[in-house]
Amino acid sequence: MTEMESAAEFAAVPDAFQRLWTPHRMAYISAGADVNRGSGCPFCAAPERDDESALIVHRGTHAFVLLNLFPYNSGHLLVCPYRHVGLYDEATPEETTEIAALTQTAMRVLRQVSRCDGFNIGMNQGHVAGAGVEEHLHQHVVPRWGSDANFFPIIAKTKALPQLLGDVRRSIADAWPA
Repeated sequence: MTEMESAAEFAAVPDAFQRLWTPHRMAYISAGADVNRGSGCPFCAAPERDDESALIVHRGTHAFVLLNLFPYNSGHLLVCPYRHVGLYDEATPEETTEIAALTQTAMRVLRQVSRCDGFNIGMNQGHVAGAGVEEHLHQHVVPRWGSDANFFPIIAKTKALPQLLGDVRRSIADAWPA
């Protein structure tokens, strides 16, 4: 019979497992799945906070741009009107014009900062369409790279994000045109 060895003796010994260390995600895990529930609308609350803590990269007249707290990829931005409106057809012409212009600027900045190869852009309208925050209109701008697809999202339902949100916010905000 083989004697069982203590794992403590092997703490620094390489093994066959690849590890994805994401200690910054513990804040979201600790808060639970509904981190924004109970605290009101996160897109109404964000402009009341400072840009760094709210992950805002730009404030416009009718809309603003912030990082997604639960990104699909590094640099995943959301373009939101300040006004609490749920559907695109309820937005004013001024809001839709600025959302469109900010989306274009977001694409230019993300190409410059992250050298992405393409984008997924869209809005999920209503719960049935997959909106995480269905009460407040928001446009997703997700940068994509030819090499960003791997087995994590498919097999493990996990996305590997190489940068901390604060670092990504700072680089995008710094590159945003005045």
